[in-house]
Amino acid sequence: MNAFRRALAERVLVLDGAMGTLLQERGLAPGGCPEDMNLRAPEVVAGIHREYAAAGADIIVTNTFGGNRLKLGHYGLEKRVREINGRAVELARAAAGQGFVALSIGPTGRFLEPVGDAGFDEMVEVFGEQVAAAADAGADLISCETFLDIRELRAAVVACREFSQLPIIAQMTFDDGGRTVLGTPPEAAAVTLDGLGVDVVGTNCGLGPDGIFALLEKMRAVTSLPLISQANAGLPQLIDGQTIFPGTPEDMTAFHERMIALGVRIIGGCCGTTPAHIRAIRSALEGRDPSWSPPPRRLFLSSRGAVVPLGSGAPCAIIGERINPTGKKAYSAELREGKTAYIRREAQEQVAAGAALLDVNCGAPGVDEPAALERAVFAVSGVTSAPLVLDSSDPQALERGLKAADGKVLINSVSGEDKSLRAVLPLARKYGAAVIGLALDAEGIPATAEGRVAVARNILAAARQTGLPDEDVVIDGLVLTVSAEQKAAPETLRTLRQVKAELGLATVLGVSNISYGLPSRPILSSTFFAMALEAGLAAAIVNPKEERMMDAFRAALVLLGQDERAEAFVAHYARACVPPSLPVAQGAELGIRERLATAIIEGDREGVAALVEEAFAQGLQAMAISNEGLLPGLEEVGRRFGAKQIFLPQVMLSAETMHAAFAVIKERMQGETGPTLGRILMATVEGDIHDIGKNIVCTLLENHGFEVIDLGKNVPAERIIRVARERQVDAVGLSALMTTTLAQMEHCIKRLREEGVKAFTLVGGAVVTEDYAASIGADLYGGDAMAAVEKIKRLLIK
Repeated sequence: MNAFRRALAERVLVLDGAMGTLLQERGLAPGGCPEDMNLRAPEVVAGIHREYAAAGADIIVTNTFGGNRLKLGHYGLEKRVREINGRAVELARAAAGQGFVALSIGPTGRFLEPVGDAGFDEMVEVFGEQVAAAADAGADLISCETFLDIRELRAAVVACREFSQLPIIAQMTFDDGGRTVLGTPPEAAAVTLDGLGVDVVGTNCGLGPDGIFALLEKMRAVTSLPLISQANAGLPQLIDGQTIFPGTPEDMTAFHERMIALGVRIIGGCCGTTPAHIRAIRSALEGRDPSWSPPPRRLFLSSRGAVVPLGSGAPCAIIGERINPTGKKAYSAELREGKTAYIRREAQEQVAAGAALLDVNCGAPGVDEPAALERAVFAVSGVTSAPLVLDSSDPQALERGLKAADGKVLINSVSGEDKSLRAVLPLARKYGAAVIGLALDAEGIPATAEGRVAVARNILAAARQTGLPDEDVVIDGLVLTVSAEQKAAPETLRTLRQVKAELGLATVLGVSNISYGLPSRPILSSTFFAMALEAGLAAAIVNPKEERMMDAFRAALVLLGQDERAEAFVAHYARACVPPSLPVAQGAELGIRERLATAIIEGDREGVAALVEEAFAQGLQAMAISNEGLLPGLEEVGRRFGAKQIFLPQVMLSAETMHAAFAVIKERMQGETGPTLGRILMATVEGDIHDIGKNIVCTLLENHGFEVIDLGKNVPAERIIRVARERQVDAVGLSALMTTTLAQMEHCIKRLREEGVKAFTLVGGAVVTEDYAASIGADLYGGDAMAAVEKIKRLLIK
């Protein structure tokens, strides 16, 4: 066994503390490159490592958090990735002694498609370069930390596995609302990362020990992996113009007992922690019982924002079957044209009807299936939080879809044939997916339950050999139509029972196949569905919009004791018994203004241009289209975002739809300049190279009708003042992500006032608080992108 993994099983390990703040205390200039210190001032970096090792850290983390070529490119160091990361490992190794050296990997600062412009393969290559350099230099493990985008973290983990065989720690950063900036809760992150086969999962930064513990509790509910806690030394405070982390060394140990009981096997520190904090953590572990037994592993599927259990006593999961071109000419035509309107509509309607998972199939004649499946995954993920079932027999399409996915998906499917097993199982292992195993092989579908279980056993053996956990294999007992083989139905039900009893695996069926070729199909299908549920069916591929099927499903869950106190049944049917008070117009009955607003809310980038043209044809002027149709839709998006009904990916999709609508309006206006709500200057302050949040605010401001002047990142106060005066802006927005650049905000606002620039000021960023904004004299505080836009609107629009 690997030495790190053995140590993890034997005791709780201590990981070191903050690096950046100590580097700045010892010579790193504001806005300088921390990783360059490995080359320019190696004795400083080595000294910090030695202090942490002397304090009792078992794991010394390299000074490489921004050591990828995209981050290093901001300093002209993109060609020195191997040199910087290799040297960092050497410095950590010299200090660690008998301890472990962990390569630190942080995010690149870019979001992946469709939220951003980065491709999955591009990110794997970027992270792979860093991983390969550290592995060659002798790192013991890899720590992926402080990630905000689950897709970027997926790419980082894939790179770790592709370019090394080192153990992997994977961590995301969550806000005090319990989600990442893109809406991922800790449960979804843990399920996704568990599926990818990381060694340790957890969270770092953003919160103190109490907040971190609450997040880890939620992770423990869905994973049996060891956990890691890397809390900040409390929440930052501004005292006498300096950012202070108030947590004492003793504060860092307050949750030790509960952490250890929870299965936290690594405890370290993040922002604000010092060797003194690490020494306290080490001391508090002395004399404690280090033993821990992982809970049984269970199967969960995930999306960016949700988790669905499968099997192990969980209620049967409904898999919506409608995103399938079989017998659907209109959908097939859309696939060939590269459109997704049908996909998005069906995804929303099926989830509303009760689907927990969505089967996505894009295989039709004349369709580029790999491109279509990627497009479909983006489309479904943009309008629902339901985890996906990727339905394809094309390995290339499957891989494209797996790269596009936000979470742990279910592959539909693999058979018992060697060719199928060799093509599909490695993809599931690489991208952290579960698989549906069809109980058939080269000889066809066995006639008996015993024969189908034998095929299932072979699939399970192949999955184990590939490295997939048993729980990630779901067996399809196969439904044959009773119009042709009436005796096959009892064999399918026997298969369900035997797979569960003999192999301990979850099962799935395409239920409606049972009634093919017979009249009144829902009667037969729903009855068979109820029988299959009693036999232990874990997931059913059905049309959730078929009422009789869902009636049977909801009733069976009550009768089988899976709907406790009949709560779901009562909630559904009590609501259904109440007549609507007013008729609600839908679809084509909506007026053009309402349809424009709906397009923005639903992120219909493909259809909004035609709606704008239709609005012009009906005689609406550009301002009416914008103010009476498009902007009300964006306002509703803001309301839903504020209520946490949707998250940043959906907001950005709506913003892109707004952009597509405005493109048509501008073309119609033939170069005319329409009125704007105000002119806003935006910049990330000097010394800070992070601009994701600022860019999002810029996009939303533009789509609300503001003129935006974006100066980019690392912008000196003198340039901000000069441009603000020259362009006579109405407001200046300043962003900072690092505590060390907060002072530049205060400096810039002070200079704006001294120079007599009459513009409102807005500040925001991950480390900026409302109290800090007030203390430096900012007019507005932007807690998040939508909040920033709303506050600017209220201030400037009279």
